[in-house]
Amino acid sequence: MKKSLLSLVCSLVITAAYCQRANTISIIPEPVQLTQNTGEFILPKSITIKAESSAGAGLAAAYLQKRLSVATGTNAVVSNGGKAAITLSINSAENSSIGKEGYTLSVTTKGVIMKANTPAGLFYAVQTFLQLLPGEIESNETVNNIKWSAPCMEITDYPRFAWRGLMLDVSRHFFTKEEVKKYIDEMSRYKYNLLHWHLTDDEGWRIEIKSYPKLTSVGAWNVKKVGNFGSFAPPTPDEPRNYGGFYTQEDIKEVVQYAKERFVNVMPEIEMPGHSLAAVASYPELSCTPGAQFYSVRSGEEIMDWSGPHFEAMVDNTLCPANDQVYTFIDKVIGEVSQLFPFDYIHVGGDECAKTFWKKSPTVAALMKQENLKDMNQVQSYFEHRVETIVMSKGKKMIGWDEILEGGLSPNASVMSWRGTKGGIEASKLGHDVVMSPTTYAYIDFMQADEIMEPHVYASLRLSKSYSYEPISEGIDAKYVKGVQANLWSEQIYNMRQVEYMTWPRAFAISEVAWSPADKKNWTSFVGKVEDHMKRFDAAEIKYCPGMYDPDFKVEKNAKGELEVSLSTEINGLDIYYSFDNSYPDRFYPKYTGPVTVPKDATLMRVITYKGKNVVGRMNNMPVLTLWRRVNNKD
Repeated sequence: MKKSLLSLVCSLVITAAYCQRANTISIIPEPVQLTQNTGEFILPKSITIKAESSAGAGLAAAYLQKRLSVATGTNAVVSNGGKAAITLSINSAENSSIGKEGYTLSVTTKGVIMKANTPAGLFYAVQTFLQLLPGEIESNETVNNIKWSAPCMEITDYPRFAWRGLMLDVSRHFFTKEEVKKYIDEMSRYKYNLLHWHLTDDEGWRIEIKSYPKLTSVGAWNVKKVGNFGSFAPPTPDEPRNYGGFYTQEDIKEVVQYAKERFVNVMPEIEMPGHSLAAVASYPELSCTPGAQFYSVRSGEEIMDWSGPHFEAMVDNTLCPANDQVYTFIDKVIGEVSQLFPFDYIHVGGDECAKTFWKKSPTVAALMKQENLKDMNQVQSYFEHRVETIVMSKGKKMIGWDEILEGGLSPNASVMSWRGTKGGIEASKLGHDVVMSPTTYAYIDFMQADEIMEPHVYASLRLSKSYSYEPISEGIDAKYVKGVQANLWSEQIYNMRQVEYMTWPRAFAISEVAWSPADKKNWTSFVGKVEDHMKRFDAAEIKYCPGMYDPDFKVEKNAKGELEVSLSTEINGLDIYYSFDNSYPDRFYPKYTGPVTVPKDATLMRVITYKGKNVVGRMNNMPVLTLWRRVNNKD
């Protein structure tokens, strides 16, 4: 009877907005196995953390010490022996059931014991334990009058996939090394283990290459613009090129070491042969096109025509595949990059390479004749094969976007599938490793609510859609799927707060896709956990998007030619209130119960969502003209 009552209470609490989910467990990503027991562990006023067996245990213990000391204000110390409230240890005999990154966590009234086969596993055990404590543990300053306790339980946990990545684009807009380190901190809390660092593109070259100093003296800088990226007016000669920045090689080493201490690998991406305008502007001899010496690093002006069935370049932003100087350049760049990044892989891009100027190039035509290449896809394949040889000569493995499949895949290359799942399926059937990162589920630069509420991007991706992703799709050879990655392109992201806003909570969803067993995923439960972690982010002052509370607008034209608006939410249990009279609705306004006819002379529909008496959504201001545009576009 008591268990039934408790279950009822918990289910009701889950549906309450930002309420205290007392005695509930909100772990993201969801563990493999969890058994909750009666009682709780209360942190003592003086906390001893014992690190047993190895220096690896000490690294996780030191991290835990710092996290506990800040928010609780208590004296937390690390010890190698004796009695301790919290014990971390590396298994003396391997526990084969949890693998390299798994762990066991035991919380009793007397203490906490974390065990793992590796230091990484202990680090993830620490992250789980911290999520069992009150959300105020995330605070960057001491919080008083909190009962620092964790419910008693036993957890056995390990990841579904070895590759659990987030990609951060620092080329479109530059983020400092301290901001990148903060991002690593945030992602590591949710058991991500790889930062894909997009370091070069048309808008900026962000890594110091000593062999080619102009890559940063010229290639790292453009003209500051704000507004709708891609539609900016071309810069004038008198506008200063002082917006941007780059990382010195010492900066890179610092970030890589910082990530290593949080068990995050860092994979560099050196984009080629397309998306290379910053390199070409720095060294015009890398281009096939006469006049490249007049090119500049892009500042967000239009350089591609996407209107036709095939995109065309307006300026040549490619490296020339028929120029031996290009391969000398790549060899030296990859040589320096490989010394800075211990991770096995170097990402070489390969996506969206416009062949517009290759088709006009006599040198490319001569290459095609010499190498018996039939089309431009084979030209790019020729380029990728030579790049792979260079990458492998530096002791690294090559990975690229799924376009590298076209024209023939390099013998040992891995594929990151972004244009849906087709590329991943094809590569796996060819016996190549793949990382699944399809736009439809994992592109977290997409709008996460209606476009009236978001910086405009060409597509939308709701939280529920990301959460629904299943990487082992029909037709794919599962043994070649290394893992899952979410990508954050920064065209419309001008600062670090917006990076956070776009990342969370969708990165919560992808972390659970990448770590948790497929049968452990539950949307309703996940929503409750997200609400809890939003409160944790409030304590940590990390920004996130509340878009999961915002409604979807669907509009039709009825038989009378009037607009009819249908509203829905991806979360159950929300009430929607609206107005057409330009005032701001609350729960005393008309409640949405079915399609609403837009009054004849109305100019604005305002909508807000509630849970019970609590506002949870943002005020959505929908112009009637926008509704007319949408219904007319349907017609």
